[in-house]
Amino acid sequence: MSLDSGIDATTSIIDASFDDLLDRDPIYWSASQKKEMLAWLAKTEARQAALKLRILGACGDIAAETGDKDASAWMRAELLLDRGVARSQIKLAGALNRYDLVATELAAGQLSEAKAQAITRALDTIDTDPVATREDLVLAENLLVEEADRLTANQLRVAGRRILERVDPDRFDEAEAQALLAEEQRALQKTALRIWDNHDGTVGFEGVLPVSTGIRLKTMVEAYAQPRKQQLVEKGAALPPWERLLGHGFTRLLETIDPTVLPRHGGDATVVISLEDLRKELGTATLGYDETNGTTITAAEARKMACNATIIPWILGSDGEVLDAGRASRFFQPIQRKALRIQQKCCQAEGCDMPPEWCDAHHLDPWSTGGRTDLKDGVLLCPHHHRLAHAPGFTHERLPDGTIRFTRRS
Repeated sequence: MSLDSGIDATTSIIDASFDDLLDRDPIYWSASQKKEMLAWLAKTEARQAALKLRILGACGDIAAETGDKDASAWMRAELLLDRGVARSQIKLAGALNRYDLVATELAAGQLSEAKAQAITRALDTIDTDPVATREDLVLAENLLVEEADRLTANQLRVAGRRILERVDPDRFDEAEAQALLAEEQRALQKTALRIWDNHDGTVGFEGVLPVSTGIRLKTMVEAYAQPRKQQLVEKGAALPPWERLLGHGFTRLLETIDPTVLPRHGGDATVVISLEDLRKELGTATLGYDETNGTTITAAEARKMACNATIIPWILGSDGEVLDAGRASRFFQPIQRKALRIQQKCCQAEGCDMPPEWCDAHHLDPWSTGGRTDLKDGVLLCPHHHRLAHAPGFTHERLPDGTIRFTRRS
């Protein structure tokens, strides 16, 4: 089946024009030419979307042929679109039949498809609002289309949630507050967290949080991820994936939580380890009260954890009797950590300049062998070098200038 001659001629001209443009190598274009072409393409994409959506808005006969409720089945089979994407486009096509101004601006290339979708979704919500009138809906459409000239699609989604406050602040303030309260209550009902052991040295987790808590978590994790990223950028090193940096940032956030502010019944992490394993290079410990309610870690990791927070180490003799229960006072106190930061400025490993806020306070003379929590025995080490300090495969020594040199064991 072919299109009629007029449409065929038009599409042939468009195809030829694109062939001509694709034959040109943009590497030889000036910056201004590239900017002009990108702006033209954005406008063209919007107009193309308007044409596509106009056709989808009249595709009832396609649905009749496939026996489906809409054309999404055909789009999935012939255009290889995911059904969710196809139905979203069909829904937008239907919305454009209701919102003439949005449809007109999209056809003119003044609105992108993403912006049109953001606006129509906001308008659909208003249309079902029992407080809103038809006049409110029209005014909201005008305001959002006007805002589209200076906002991204995501920003329009946010603006769309509160557009009624601009339409009539006195009338919609209370309604907005009630809607937000209901949203927060629904969020609490949806809040959930699952944590599981992957049995490969990692733990997986997934969950849903209320937006207020989730944004705070995101901000705190990014704060811990950014210093590491900045260090890599300054050194010219390739950046790892952002997800990995966030994972490391989340790890650091958990490692630096003060256990004294946590509930007394579960605030302190408990490491159970024999005195023999604590003292030798290769050994194991249990994080938790026993293997059933905890997990096995290396003695090196246990020693590293003991430098970071109020870990209660239960040191067992050969017959399992408790030899000593560590006290929080044996760890570097906040005032000592501040003094170390002032004195040492950065990680003390030779050649490392990780800033002090990313470093741990480490005992050069291990507490397990009689070391004391004194400033003269304390040294700042970044997470990487702190792991090396407790790793069986490395030794370390303090050089005359105070820096720490690591050497791989032969």
